Formats: sequence, structure tokens, C-alpha cells
Amino acid sequence: MFFWVQLVSSSFKPNINYRIASSGHMYSRLSEVKTAKDVDILFLGSSLAYRGFDPRVFSSFGYNSFNLGSSGQTPLQTAILLKRYIESTNPKTVVFEVNPVVFDLDGVESSLDIIANDKNDFYSLEMAFKINHIKTYNTLLYGFCSDILGLNNSIKESSIKEDDKYISGGFVEKELSFYSPKSFEKKKISIKDSQLESFQEIVELVESKNIKLILVYPPISSVEYNSYTNISFFDSLMSQHSQYYNFNELVSLNDSLHFYDSHHLNQNGVTIFNKKLVELLEETNAQTH
Repeated sequence: MFFWVQLVSSSFKPNINYRIASSGHMYSRLSEVKTAKDVDILFLGSSLAYRGFDPRVFSSFGYNSFNLGSSGQTPLQTAILLKRYIESTNPKTVVFEVNPVVFDLDGVESSLDIIANDKNDFYSLEMAFKINHIKTYNTLLYGFCSDILGLNNSIKESSIKEDDKYISGGFVEKELSFYSPKSFEKKKISIKDSQLESFQEIVELVESKNIKLILVYPPISSVEYNSYTNISFFDSLMSQHSQYYNFNELVSLNDSLHFYDSHHLNQNGVTIFNKKLVELLEETNAQTH
């Protein structure tokens, strides 16, 4: 299989996808997190996290932070990354981005991203067994071979890729653009049992370390947000597990001015959202002292 991957085009290997240093700057993020120590805030979650929590904004308020988000990151991957890096980053607070979409994913695509861009270990195997998909198994086997042979030792990832710019601390800044809202069909939030189990595992792990955990549903466009028919179910579920903020109800943003697509804030929206989060963090800190 190893030589097959090396020699043939992707069309002949549909059940393996090894994407090192691809979109999302995960390679840069996972290289940098190994040097992040004793952070005030560790951010976790999907692209809403790594494109939504800007360490520069938090630094301006005196917070040292690191963003460990990744594309399509489901709770299955969040749990693995947290186990791998919670001791070394030693955060005072974990801000875990939650949104309904990732709770209904199988986690395969996100697992491939992490396997290709980090050194693989026992936690990689744990993730593969939980996902139980041929593409994850094959990609992990190739990943172990690559690690053993040192094939990735000379990888260099550019900080700028098309309209994305990697910012130290794990954030990816998108060149400023604006969304043209479109209507969405009504849909019901659905949550996979496996993702809920991993989510509960994350909550228990953070609490066992006596680290403050805050669950955050970042703003998405109103046209998408209002398409959910049972958002109160999701809010209730999250609130049962930890301190939870649904920023779709806490900040007033304009779909055309503050987003670059239906799901992601542009830099203007990121700044507004982050400043509001800092405000709530400081209110919480004041109440506990």
C-alpha cells in the first residue's frame, strides 16, 4: 500500500487521503502548538474556531492564547488533540467551539487532516478505532510509515495560501470579503451518539484537570441559523454540560457585512465577536474572585 500511494494518481486510491500541509494550515498549527506553554486560553473546535478566535485580539486584552481548531473537527478529534496537548499547553481556560454541524459528522475527513499533519501515536489508533472507516485506517498506516521513514522532516508550509494567512497562535485570517445571503431550507439538528460520547469525555477530562471550560457557539449567518427548527434543543444540551454561550443570541451582526460565507465570520465580524467574548470572560472571572 505504501508504494501504491507513492506511485499512482489519487483516482486509483479512493480509500486513502494523506493531505499534509494542505488547506487550513493544520501543519503549521500542530508544529507551533508543541512550543505553546502555560496559555491562558486554549481554543478547540472546527473551522469556526481557527477562523473565529484571533489570538491578536485576546493578546490586546492581556490573554496569552493558542487556537487548536481544525477543519471539520468533531468531538472525536477534539478529544484526541486535547489528550495529546492539554498537559504541555497547561491552559487556565478551555474555550470549546460547538456547533450542530460537527455533531452529525462521522469525523473521517477531520481524522485524515490530523493524521497527516501530526506525529501519530496511541491516540491516533484510538481515534481510528472509534471512527472505524477504511479511509482512516489506510491513511493512518501510511502516516505511521511516513513518520518512521522521516518523509515529512523537510516539510515547509507557506504562511500565505491564496486568500488565507496563517497568524502565529493557530489563527487563519481570510482576506476580507463579504457574503451575499441566500435562503436555506429548514432543517432539524441531529446528533450522533459517538460524537456525544466524545463530547462528554472532553467535558470530564477538562473538569478533572480543574481547568475552566466554556462552550461557545460562534455566530453564523442569520439565514443559516434561522433555518434550524430545534435550536433550543441544542442550547439545552450544551447548557447541561458546562457554561455555554450562544453568540447568535448575544451579538448583533449583519450577514452581508460580517461574514464571508454562510458559516464563517470575516475579519470585521471576528473582531466584534472576540471582543464580546473577552467581555464575558472578564465578567465570569470577576464573579469567581
